[in-house]
Amino acid sequence: MANTYHQIYLQTIFAVKYRKAVIEKEWKNQLFAVVGNLINEANCKTIIVNGVEDHVHCFIGLKPVVSVSELMKTVKAKSSKYINDHSLTPERFEWQEGYGVFSYGQSQVDSVYKYVQNQVQHHQKQTFRDEYLDFLKKFKVEFDEQYIFQDMI
Repeated sequence: MANTYHQIYLQTIFAVKYRKAVIEKEWKNQLFAVVGNLINEANCKTIIVNGVEDHVHCFIGLKPVVSVSELMKTVKAKSSKYINDHSLTPERFEWQEGYGVFSYGQSQVDSVYKYVQNQVQHHQKQTFRDEYLDFLKKFKVEFDEQYIFQDMI
């Protein structure tokens, strides 16, 4: 629509089902490229995608006509299909249900970019569980800890 202007920056975080550490160094960059392409194909802008063995961070510029829930549903479904179609894991790959999404202003773009870029170094000091709970607390998101992480049955 003409004369519609926007600036929406979001960081999404989602985990491998049961937080299994199955994203391998040999193919993680290709996975992150696939995730980035899926975001771009949804008419959004990929700023950076990165992560470690058990989870992914996506820093994106969101278009106001795109639903975050639909975007994440598509990204997670198509990226898991990519992993399974290419037999990248010994067992069937799945993402854990749900995701975290956090918003930022223009002045925070550089620091969020660097944070996502430095995931490997960051997770040498902090677990994913602690990182995720810190995000929820920092952004004052109400949550029930028993529903945050899906544990193996």
